[in-house]
Amino acid sequence: MNGCPVPLHGPRFQTDPAGLYQEMRTTHGPVVPVTMEGDLPAWLVIGYRELHHVLTNPDVFARSSKRWNAWDKVPPDWPQMPMVMPLPTVLYSEGAEHRRRAGAVGDALAAVDPHELRSVTVRTADRLIDGFCASSGVDLRQAYTARLPAMVLAWMYGLDEQQGDRLTTAMTTMVDAGPEAIAAQQFLMQSMTELVAARRAAPGPDVASRLVHHPAGLADEELVPELIVLLGAGNQPTGEWIGNALRLMLTDERFGASLAGARLSAGEALNEVLWEDTPTQVYLGRYAVHDVQLGGQTIRGGDMVLLGLAGANRDPELYPASQMSGNRTNHAHLSFSHGEHRCPYPAREIAETIAVTAVEVLLDRLPDLELAVAEEELQWRPSPWMRGVASLPVTFTPVSPQGAA
Repeated sequence: MNGCPVPLHGPRFQTDPAGLYQEMRTTHGPVVPVTMEGDLPAWLVIGYRELHHVLTNPDVFARSSKRWNAWDKVPPDWPQMPMVMPLPTVLYSEGAEHRRRAGAVGDALAAVDPHELRSVTVRTADRLIDGFCASSGVDLRQAYTARLPAMVLAWMYGLDEQQGDRLTTAMTTMVDAGPEAIAAQQFLMQSMTELVAARRAAPGPDVASRLVHHPAGLADEELVPELIVLLGAGNQPTGEWIGNALRLMLTDERFGASLAGARLSAGEALNEVLWEDTPTQVYLGRYAVHDVQLGGQTIRGGDMVLLGLAGANRDPELYPASQMSGNRTNHAHLSFSHGEHRCPYPAREIAETIAVTAVEVLLDRLPDLELAVAEEELQWRPSPWMRGVASLPVTFTPVSPQGAA
């Protein structure tokens, strides 16, 4: 690697990621040599043009982690193992196999009725808000933003809310890549194994049943990790998307004057967050099929290439410095990735419905919502991969739960 690799962990990924990406860009350019935990090497692409090139050239930057040239260096307890393990899913497949899996996933998600989805999201949001609205304050992350997407996804899978909460906890533990990550993945595998067996025996009007019985004919060993992928992709980023948008609206004076019922502002905040504070900061990964030049760096065949979505969205080559903050109205960000492995369009629509509804319902119910601490006191999750506050304490005027006398 050219230059001293940058450790892809540490407090600055929580406290000042924008500044850290700028330093990386100044020192290394748009493609940065990095080391993950365990001193494992990779390349982080933070140039918008370079990342777009990676995402649109799967013949050069392939998806299967079986191609990785550093497997012999990976310790058995490596916390990132659940994120790169070459499981038979839409994430790691290539070519015709990927198209088969992606078609099944897209069909299963596209069949979700958008009106029913919004209705379920409204009811779920109201039920969660009823649980804390009579108090004068709450941690929105714990009580609302981290729970709502999981509960809606549980409904989409045909599961109850308690099952959704347990799956959410396990997914968060796995993505945070701490010491319990592998155990959390094992719990998810067992839970989805039981779900697949149940839906084979008794299918219902849900995403899991449609995937199990899709004409693509996915086997059980394919379905289990696929359902985990859909759960993780739908829950984690959507929850952080909601939380980051609410944080923006509670701390930025451009939104403060119009919090109450500000439906347009909710949409603007959600889009701005995808540019400025995208939930998925770094995504694993792509693998060079052969030696290639990218952004002035020589990428060797088998090298891991990490998708620096947050860095690319803030690339100064894309926008002048005067437009880098607070003026992102288009949707050309890479937060949903790009190319054949991008987030499926039905999944994006589902996530946006949940996110917009979550913000609108909350602000309709609690229009005088305020942050309970100074903005600089907010703590961020300890992850270079996901961007979200560890807690979001707020205050508001107590109101009665809906239907209360």
